[in-house]
Amino acid sequence: MLTIGMLGGMSWESSAEYYRLANVLVRERLGGLHSAKVLLHSVDFAEIERMQVEGRWEDAGKALAAAAAEVQAGGADFLLLCTNTMHKVFDQVQAAVDIPMIHLGDTTAQAIKNAGLTTVGLLGTGFTMDQPFYRERLESHGLRVLLPSPEDRATVHRIIYDELCVGIVREESRRAYQDVIARFDGAEGIILGCTEIELLITQADVPLPVFPTTRLHVEAAVERAVRP
Repeated sequence: MLTIGMLGGMSWESSAEYYRLANVLVRERLGGLHSAKVLLHSVDFAEIERMQVEGRWEDAGKALAAAAAEVQAGGADFLLLCTNTMHKVFDQVQAAVDIPMIHLGDTTAQAIKNAGLTTVGLLGTGFTMDQPFYRERLESHGLRVLLPSPEDRATVHRIIYDELCVGIVREESRRAYQDVIARFDGAEGIILGCTEIELLITQADVPLPVFPTTRLHVEAAVERAVRP
């Protein structure tokens, strides 16, 4: 079995889900007492979040690149960046290591295409929704990506940072997300494009197909780790 490297802590609430899912999926695949071989580097999210707000993406990329190099030195065979938003610096991190990285946007796009869909609504942090880096990666796979209104984007972003990233899951916020999703016009499915959103929204909450990016990312990692 290969060793999965994870760059986490952004936030640790969702990184814990990454770790849990990796072990659950390995046990499902291999049975018995099998568990995932994982090296997790968890950063201080307060430092990264400050860089996000200040637009210091180059500095954030350097910090994550240094962390990635440590994960590689520890013996990881490949790497996951356990956050949608910080895929903005994916190329910078990949350039710092020799091991391959699995791009979260690519695994999500493949799942959407496998479902036979072409037009999807995107939920995520304000950075992920407002900036082109993530949307363009999805569009490079031939997908059409819809965004919420500016007001709805602000609501989605606020709930992520003020609640989900600190472990608060409120029924009122679940209803707010459901209302945002209901206002998408023409979406065939919904991308849960922030790793924390899966703590709040599941397929049972939405009539359209949902694409949980955390789970899809981990599924791709486990497939690579255990395949002959």
